[in-house]
Amino acid sequence: MQESNISDHREKEAANAYLKFLQSKGASNGMLYLRSKFLDAFILKLTHKKQTCKEFSNALEDTMSTLTQEDRSFTLSTAREFFPFWMSDIKAIAMFEEYYGFNIHDTKWKPKSTTLAAITAELDEATLVKEERQSLNHYIQVITKLASDQSVIEARSKLAKIILIRLRGAPTANHAIYRLSVELTLPLFKTKEIKQLYLDVVREFYYFWINDQNAEAKIFG
Repeated sequence: MQESNISDHREKEAANAYLKFLQSKGASNGMLYLRSKFLDAFILKLTHKKQTCKEFSNALEDTMSTLTQEDRSFTLSTAREFFPFWMSDIKAIAMFEEYYGFNIHDTKWKPKSTTLAAITAELDEATLVKEERQSLNHYIQVITKLASDQSVIEARSKLAKIILIRLRGAPTANHAIYRLSVELTLPLFKTKEIKQLYLDVVREFYYFWINDQNAEAKIFG
């Protein structure tokens, strides 16, 4: 009973800290309400779970299976934002604080409309600029060190490059732009497995994109 209370307290503390953070960044009452409603269901799935990426992803998948399509529209970004708070990752939260942004006003920028076939073909032709190449190479070096399966390395590398390609032309580099690009790219993937892998890479690669010196700690937690 005592263990249950401790675990439940951990999730509630993380949710409260996350919501207070959003409020400090200017989130509207409507946004706070929707995210709070989602977290109420999500933290029930997280209770008693080990603080790892895998457990977090499994709990998210279980939670989303109970939601309507309309309710799912903001849950992916909410879960990605909530992750460092649940992990009690102070350094990640500090980086989050620096780069976080809201689309308070409608942005005119969006990643260009495309198809999975078109963006897959673009992967081989696209030439990365220095900053893009550095973040991708750093990510590949880390996952190569941590993963023994070459197919896993190649798949994650390609998905990270897709993220970079989809972010091209963005007016600024902040969390809101990253979030928007991800949410408009996810529907391109058709299978449950590739969608989940893409979301895992999205969560990992963000820290390489913003040049977080502790990015390696976010991989395969």
